[in-house]
Amino acid sequence: MLAGCSTLNALRGGGGAEQAVVTGSVSYRQRIALPPDALLRVQLVDVSRADAPALVLSELVIYTHGRQVPLSFELAYGPVNIEAHHRYAVQARIEIGGRLRFINDQRYPVITQGAPSHVDMLLQAVDDR
Repeated sequence: MLAGCSTLNALRGGGGAEQAVVTGSVSYRQRIALPPDALLRVQLVDVSRADAPALVLSELVIYTHGRQVPLSFELAYGPVNIEAHHRYAVQARIEIGGRLRFINDQRYPVITQGAPSHVDMLLQAVDDR
């Protein structure tokens, strides 16, 4: 696990309750080194409602300090906030100097409806024009 992490967890409550984790890794195809100030942001979101924005249940921010992809993560969440009939996904982005540089462009389902609790994510470069 990377040092320099911070978590905003159980945003819907459940502070101090039992925790579960979604694990995974983030990488991209481009042969570009990340600078020391790169930041990885990983979120667990409820994507059940097509007519509403995804609800963020947990967020992990990792300061890479020069580490390179693949970057591993462990995203803690409160199982009390998970409903079996809902759909959940992990989304990730890499920011450099406050600007978005890489983001996932496909859904990575997790936790319910037969989805895994580990995902290996491939991010896509964002045009920085």
